[in-house]
Amino acid sequence: MRKSLLVLATALATASCASLPAYEAGDGLPDAPAQWAAAPRDTGAQASRDWVAELGDARLSALIDEAFDANPSLNQSFARYRAARAAARIAGSDRLPSLNGGMDYTRTERNTGSGSDSFSLGLSTAWEADLWGRVADGANASALDAEAAADDVRASQLSVAGLVAKGWFSLIEAHLQTELAERDLATRQSSLDLTERRFARGLVRSSDVRTARSALASSEAALASRRRAEAAASRSLEALLGRYPAARLAPEGDFPELGLVGDIGTPEALLTRRPDVRAAERRLQSAGLRADAARKALYPSLSLNGSSGTGGADVDDMFDLDSLVSSLTASLTGPIFNGGALRGARDQAQANAEAQLASYVSTVLTAWQEAENAIDADAILAQRVDNLRQAYEEAAEAENLVIRQYASGVATIFDLLNAQSRRISAESQYISARRERAANRVDLYLAIAGDFSAAQSADPAAPTGE
Repeated sequence: MRKSLLVLATALATASCASLPAYEAGDGLPDAPAQWAAAPRDTGAQASRDWVAELGDARLSALIDEAFDANPSLNQSFARYRAARAAARIAGSDRLPSLNGGMDYTRTERNTGSGSDSFSLGLSTAWEADLWGRVADGANASALDAEAAADDVRASQLSVAGLVAKGWFSLIEAHLQTELAERDLATRQSSLDLTERRFARGLVRSSDVRTARSALASSEAALASRRRAEAAASRSLEALLGRYPAARLAPEGDFPELGLVGDIGTPEALLTRRPDVRAAERRLQSAGLRADAARKALYPSLSLNGSSGTGGADVDDMFDLDSLVSSLTASLTGPIFNGGALRGARDQAQANAEAQLASYVSTVLTAWQEAENAIDADAILAQRVDNLRQAYEEAAEAENLVIRQYASGVATIFDLLNAQSRRISAESQYISARRERAANRVDLYLAIAGDFSAAQSADPAAPTGE
């Protein structure tokens, strides 16, 4: 298996004498197969370098860029990265000596009314010799946390881009469904007009008229529902973009024309591409280092402390090197009794490392599952779209035939309404299936951590809106 599955050999195995469990390749994680179980077709096409551009929707690309500037979740990820990077600098500072300066002034008054002044200027330094590497472990763990936070930013970028793309497709679907409901309403009105004319000529019964009116009222209710769904889809997308959800974002165009999927790599290669997997791996390494540092806290520590200062009755004496007094002390200390606090901290760090190991395995399995589901669904949904397109086209032809038959008195009002309902249902399902297929293609790109230009150009150190 790849090196990430041996991570405890470098990060956690150093704490093996503290009873951390050994973790070797294959423990808790199945071996990655050479190819995906869903068996995607070998199209010979090159892997996409920019899946957003490949969708061929300039408006969608612009919306994703807008979300990168204003999406609150993404800005939160950037802020957390900067905080983790600052924490890494703080932890790294423990490896260097500290130097502090001070200046004192003292006034002494006597009962005789006289007094004296004293001035002093001093420097003090302190440093802990990292005998066992405990300080280095903490600094390296914080650095890994910062790298994991940077991967979190990239994962957030993928997630936001995917949410915007799927939100855009949902808005397009809602708009197409609204247009379908409007056409359905016009069709029902036309059927009612035809029925009323036939009733006026005595060719049909009054029940036919009432049936046609009922169908028209149902279509009006369906149109109201579709308009409400379109407004809700617009608001959802506006919130992703950081806009006020006023339902003013109007869709344009149609779903993208989806071609064959290019090379998506192997299950093993996926683990190096997915930012959430990389983040989990780095947090596993960090947890191992913190467990090791907690164990080393039980060992003696060596500290060096130094001070140097000058002083006298006048301010000028503070800068007189002849009055300089310096001292340097070294102390070797070790814990004897602290109520079990250090051993408790060690055990806690070990348990955290084991929990992070389980989290890493879960993240890897979830990544493979998402990829397999999306790969499998891509071909199935393509076939479903074709089937529903055929069902819609046949239903439309059948509706046209029944309309002519009803006008000539061969078909009943129920034949007409049933034919219209089947066509409307088939067309609605066809629209939804196309949206579902487009959304799954986005899920596929997200599952394999597909590249796109916004993620490649974004600097995790600062959000694009700054």
